[in-house]
Amino acid sequence: MTQRVPLICFTITFVAAGQSYTPPRTPDGQPDLQGIWTNGTVTPFERPAALAGKAFFTEQEAGAYEKQMASARNSDQRGATAEQDLASAYNNRWYDWGSKVVKTRRTSMILDPPDGRVPALTAKGKEMQREWAERQRGLPAGPEDIGLAERCIVFPTAGPPMLPYAYNNNYRILQARDFVAITIEMVHDVRIIPTDGSPHLAPAVRQWLGDSRGHWEGSTLVVDTTNFNGKNRFGPFFAYVADEHYHVTERFTRTDPDTILYQFTIDDPTIYVRPFSGELTMSRTPGPTYEYACHEGNYAMADMLRGARAEEKKSAGR
Repeated sequence: MTQRVPLICFTITFVAAGQSYTPPRTPDGQPDLQGIWTNGTVTPFERPAALAGKAFFTEQEAGAYEKQMASARNSDQRGATAEQDLASAYNNRWYDWGSKVVKTRRTSMILDPPDGRVPALTAKGKEMQREWAERQRGLPAGPEDIGLAERCIVFPTAGPPMLPYAYNNNYRILQARDFVAITIEMVHDVRIIPTDGSPHLAPAVRQWLGDSRGHWEGSTLVVDTTNFNGKNRFGPFFAYVADEHYHVTERFTRTDPDTILYQFTIDDPTIYVRPFSGELTMSRTPGPTYEYACHEGNYAMADMLRGARAEEKKSAGR
């Protein structure tokens, strides 16, 4: 039986030294989070081994790290074979990761556990990770064996938690009296979050982005999301597994005219040995948000499956 470790909750208000910030209000009296925001950053999701024991950068260290990441990502990454070239997309010059660390200067998005790392997997979590890795290594039997992003179903930017990807890291937040809507630039997903006190959907209703319900705690929008379909993954490049017990709590706090502090807590007791939490900052951007036509003219899916069938016939001597 797995023993659960209590979550140590953190509430952080990120403001300039000696100042406090009162966000403007909407006509309905809510704290105004509206606008276009980006969460692109060079801050890693988990703390790298080289930064073990260091929770924050100094200002000078942050600048050096940003230069280091820019140099690494803009370097030529041509591989020795065509397959290696394809896997690395040749180089990163065409990506839009973001160029700065988060404004809190944290060395990782994960803040609890204090080591900045995602907790260990349970036995079920390890098995799910193993099965996923095996499916990715072999020839795809069908589209279900190909990644969620490659199938244009959902991207890490949609979340929750809403985390940056290699591009299209922009969000438009709109508010009405009883709802908050978040339009996600990638694939044009829209999260509709009721704030009217209505309950979650029935447990039998399962969705890719789950079912979100929000409420206000002072100037902070708190969003509780359940009812995931158990097929999703999360994190940069969907590196982390989740199942139908996946539960995410998010907090949106506007800390100055151009910044939202975005915090999240993940609890999936059948996959991870304990809950964990993290944060990043979202910065105001003039926009616009761009069309993301994921499947327009996309013949790669059919070609990948056609190639897999051809390889199988070749191996069978047909």
